[in-house]
Amino acid sequence: MNERLSGTQDLMARAGGGDEPARQELLDRYRDFLRRMVEVRLDRRLAARVDASDVVQETLVEASRRLDDYLRERPLPFFGWLRQLAGERMIDMHRRHVVSQRRSVMREHRDSEPVDASADELVRRLLAGDTSPSQHVIRKERHEQLRKALGALTDRDREIVLMRHLEHLSTAEIAGALEISESAVKSRLLRALLRMRQQMDDMV
Repeated sequence: MNERLSGTQDLMARAGGGDEPARQELLDRYRDFLRRMVEVRLDRRLAARVDASDVVQETLVEASRRLDDYLRERPLPFFGWLRQLAGERMIDMHRRHVVSQRRSVMREHRDSEPVDASADELVRRLLAGDTSPSQHVIRKERHEQLRKALGALTDRDREIVLMRHLEHLSTAEIAGALEISESAVKSRLLRALLRMRQQMDDMV
């Protein structure tokens, strides 16, 4: 990802200068990373009706439309900006397709919890091996504890945890995506996990 980041900076400079092929390459180079993000975060109620590739394509179309403004202002790292746009598309998809539920995901999880399906998916995976019927109540309690602990993290720390343990990005890939050092990623990840552990201990 560090080499990718270096290439991204070069492409952004060329795209900002009016180089159309560079503009298209810039938008395409993170397509697979975005698809991985969407696949694991998309609300499972939508999975049968919405293809992750369609969400990614809509994201890149929107990114193309707003790219000039981004290149002038650069409010956050490029991949972070694409991820934000993808998140907006998923929320929009939810509002369009889950017509039977009038409450949006954002309302359902307004208490400092993620607005997409990522928290539930990560918790489900972490507890996947715990299948004993006799442990059902305990498993349900642990699910809620993990979910609340994840939701209590700052947005940045929660994003790093999800990128590492849900999307399975490497430390180097996360560092490149967020444009911070690998040591900073490791430090923030460790602090976040310790904070989650403390949060869960406090619930006992």
